[in-house]
Amino acid sequence: MKILIVRHGDPDYSIDSLTPKGWREAEFLAQRLAQSPAKAYYCSPLGRARDTASLTLERLGRSAQECPWLREFRGIVVRPDKGEEYICWDWLPQDWTPEERFYRRDAWLQPQVMAAGNVAKEYAWVAGELDKLLESHGYRRNGSLYQAVEGNNDTIVFFCHFGVECVLLSHLLNISPMLLWHGTMAAPTSVTTVVTEERREGTAYFRMTSFGDLSHLYANGEPPAFAGRFCERWGNEGERTD
Repeated sequence: MKILIVRHGDPDYSIDSLTPKGWREAEFLAQRLAQSPAKAYYCSPLGRARDTASLTLERLGRSAQECPWLREFRGIVVRPDKGEEYICWDWLPQDWTPEERFYRRDAWLQPQVMAAGNVAKEYAWVAGELDKLLESHGYRRNGSLYQAVEGNNDTIVFFCHFGVECVLLSHLLNISPMLLWHGTMAAPTSVTTVVTEERREGTAYFRMTSFGDLSHLYANGEPPAFAGRFCERWGNEGERTD
């Protein structure tokens, strides 16, 4: 089984849709995805994800199932440097890196800043809904592995957002999402591929074969959008610091 996790195109958050650049990215993405139709498509209910998916679905004459749990991840904490409620997946490095528990899949929710928020509840909801969906496609969660009840070579596609993408990968790969939220960057319309590996009959583990692929943009001379990134060097003009 193969899962494609697609981040939405360059966003216009003011209208929860796409910028003109984002629409171009979505068109190039559609050209790519239409070449290999999937078994099923699933989409966040937010406009920027639905608009991104729309061009692919229109080309294929298909529809996507809307999944509330694929919306942008809404775990909230009181961010240390701000002293106010903020999304849990965007901190200053100097505030989270000293805490060793954030690096561990079994302990990242233990620090008081996480425990005091709704992060555990939101994470469990997303992970649980993901497992329900995967079971409907033949793969049942069993501890840290999956039971291949009906193993297959199907492809499914998720149109969603960076924060929740890292939650999905965290659950599938059994690693702390803090490492993904802060150590990776999936640019707009990037495609991440995760496949099952069934080295013994009936047992499956998910393995990421590519992360944040943008070949559809490069093939069309379209540079990646900067959305979601921060300044590569302090003082770079036009690059945000926070």
